[in-house]
Amino acid sequence: MSATLELAKKLIAQPSITPDDHDCQKLLIQVLEPLGFHCETIHSNGVTNLWARHGSTRPLVIMAGHTDVVPTGPLDKWSSDPFIPTERNGNLYGRGAADMKVPVAAMIIAAKEFIEKHPGYTGSIAFLITSDEEGPATDGTVLVCEKLRERGEQPDFCIVGEPSSMGKQGDIIKNGRRGSLSGRLTVKGIQGHIAYPDIAKNPIHLALPALTELAAEKWDDGNAWYDPTSWQISNIHAGTGAYNVIPGEILVDFNFRFSTEHTVESLQKRVHAILDRYPMEYELEWNLSGYPFLTPEGTLCQALSRAIMEETGVSPVLSTTGGTSDGRFIAQICPQVAEFGPLMTSIHQIDEHVPIADIEPLKNIYRRTLENLLLT
Repeated sequence: MSATLELAKKLIAQPSITPDDHDCQKLLIQVLEPLGFHCETIHSNGVTNLWARHGSTRPLVIMAGHTDVVPTGPLDKWSSDPFIPTERNGNLYGRGAADMKVPVAAMIIAAKEFIEKHPGYTGSIAFLITSDEEGPATDGTVLVCEKLRERGEQPDFCIVGEPSSMGKQGDIIKNGRRGSLSGRLTVKGIQGHIAYPDIAKNPIHLALPALTELAAEKWDDGNAWYDPTSWQISNIHAGTGAYNVIPGEILVDFNFRFSTEHTVESLQKRVHAILDRYPMEYELEWNLSGYPFLTPEGTLCQALSRAIMEETGVSPVLSTTGGTSDGRFIAQICPQVAEFGPLMTSIHQIDEHVPIADIEPLKNIYRRTLENLLLT
């Protein structure tokens, strides 16, 4: 059994459902400390974070990931126990196999091999590992990044081990992500008997024209890296449950996935401008869960692409599709952030798995990337 596979199995065996790390990071520290990493554990509101650094000079390369996993779902639907790592049909099965215990193990062993082979390299390697990526993400990576900013630890490059590949390992590098901005709109009415609408005020009727305009609005055309900004309603609630009562208010939850074509303020201003055109009383609460970020083609993307090509023969494409990741926090302190990891086709699903044949090449890609960044 390779060292990568062995460590991955140990991690999968830990039922580290967010935000419980379940001692996964202690397993990582057992590998890192003998290599000379200074390991710092940061606890916050039930979340466990690890900041481990080897070296004190620049460039500083961060390898980032998370040890928490999503809940398993119905256990009887799994072909094998989700927390007993199982090899079957050429795959390694278990909750978190792809997202992201295999890539965490691969990054750890890649760093080990690199340091043992190149002990005199120039620069630093660090790990930023959290147990709060699958949860609210309020006490994890964002907290560690703030501590690094306060201490003046300036990273130059960051590889986030999120699963990124789609058709085959190595085909996609995420060089950015869209921002996520949510809103909760409350439109006020007057509750009353549905047979007497003249002495009531239906907030659903008041809101519909504005919602129709918001849904039809073209926010931008996107750009070379991003699809057009998307505005979507995620939830609508109104009514008392009775068919003969006009409700007193309607609640509408919506979300923007937006690119670097917009700021948070520009989107908020346009939404209010549309709502203000309609005769209704409303309240609007905003929640920003992530800014967009983009790493143009440059040193980091080239180093990753070259490593992938050398190891697999696959020529990756750069993409900004998908949801948010902790890269959004790291990008606030690090100029170049990219995500690369295994196939994402089974993440969060029943029988989550990674092809066993992909595990060693993934580790080698991470090691080659370190060589491309720190030895040239």
